Amino acid sequence: MLDIIKQTWSWWFSGAFIAGIMFLLLFFGQSFGFSSNLRTICSAAGCGKSVKFFDFNWRSQIWNLIFLAGAILGGFITSQFLSTNEPIIISYDTIADLAKLGLSAPTSIQPPELFSLESVLTLKGFLILAIGGLFVGFGSRYAGGCTSGHAISGLSDLQLPSLLAVIGFFIGGLAMTFLIIPLIF
Repeated sequence: MLDIIKQTWSWWFSGAFIAGIMFLLLFFGQSFGFSSNLRTICSAAGCGKSVKFFDFNWRSQIWNLIFLAGAILGGFITSQFLSTNEPIIISYDTIADLAKLGLSAPTSIQPPELFSLESVLTLKGFLILAIGGLFVGFGSRYAGGCTSGHAISGLSDLQLPSLLAVIGFFIGGLAMTFLIIPLIF
């Protein structure tokens, strides 16, 4: 059983699983999105007493907090017990593109030049993560949700604002990949 869990699964399995979850969420009148958990946590902590945005019935979102806790727990279990400690397999073109940017081929999930403790403790590494985190936080709040909320839940619900947000995410990703990352590295 462990060998089946450790191997790479086909893309269609995840797609079918996500479609099934979305069907259940729509059936029960719920919407999915990770960024909404921050609002729920702030509301549960009592921030609704001083900020109107956090003044809502957070108990209706407990299922989403459980999903968040499951994602964190699943990531921990995967990294501690299910990882093979083998380098990920990426194309030679990707390795060449990374080398042009001064990044080595990943030996784990993320490039060590960006996500290792040594990298984070440098000024450049800290600024990349801090500014990137601010952009992600501001962007998800400004767009009214995160990529998972808009791309999975919003598009499943046929919402035009979600379609526009997803188009914006793709434009931002392309701009970052081809314009900004080469300037940074």
